[in-house]
Amino acid sequence: MQDLFIADAHLRHPDDANYRRLLEFLTGKIGQVRTLYLLGDIFEFCLGYRHVVYVAHVPFFCCLERLRKSGTKIVYVEGNHDFNLGPFFARDIGCTVLPQGGMVEIDGQSVFLTHGDLSDASDRRYRLLRSFFRSGLIRFLSGWIHPDRIRSIGDWSGKNSASKKRPARPVSEVKTILLDSANRAFAAGAQVMVVGHYHTPLYEKTENGTLIALGDWIENSSYAVYENGVFRLDEYQPTP
Repeated sequence: MQDLFIADAHLRHPDDANYRRLLEFLTGKIGQVRTLYLLGDIFEFCLGYRHVVYVAHVPFFCCLERLRKSGTKIVYVEGNHDFNLGPFFARDIGCTVLPQGGMVEIDGQSVFLTHGDLSDASDRRYRLLRSFFRSGLIRFLSGWIHPDRIRSIGDWSGKNSASKKRPARPVSEVKTILLDSANRAFAAGAQVMVVGHYHTPLYEKTENGTLIALGDWIENSSYAVYENGVFRLDEYQPTP
């Protein structure tokens, strides 16, 4: 049995190529996965409700349900596009939700799971914005604003941020940020850190521990696997 680690699929619509690839990949893994770790930004936008599900998310949820019924445990680390996930994910999908990430043990190894949006300690502006969107005020307001209106705001925000997106950071800069973050996790007792957010696949073994950055499912279709005591970074190649 394998453990799988996936992040940054940014699912929008079931007809999108990345959505189809991820469903195909996960469907092919049914009955083979011990634990599926979802490390944030699986959706382009998802705010959890108690009883409401967006139509575009249903095919993915059905796939998760098939995995769960086959014996797969699902752990969901919230990202910066999917947060305040609420009881639906735990109650109806059977996920263990880790809003801030955290340490898990895998066959005796201490593994720190994080989406990665807090890895850059110098980005104080983002940290303030993140705290606001995860605040009790936003949770309260989301309970009173119609889900269609919330979805429209989320879609607008995603398109607006994409149109003003800064150039991708060089791999060397991402590596420096993530190694610095990983060293903090190693100092706290982690042997492995698995992280998303930067859309850059990396596998780095250091004297202090192992850093695995998952990449994404938009360009790379990359993910991590733990099997037979070994972590590896892999890439899904759909069959022609």
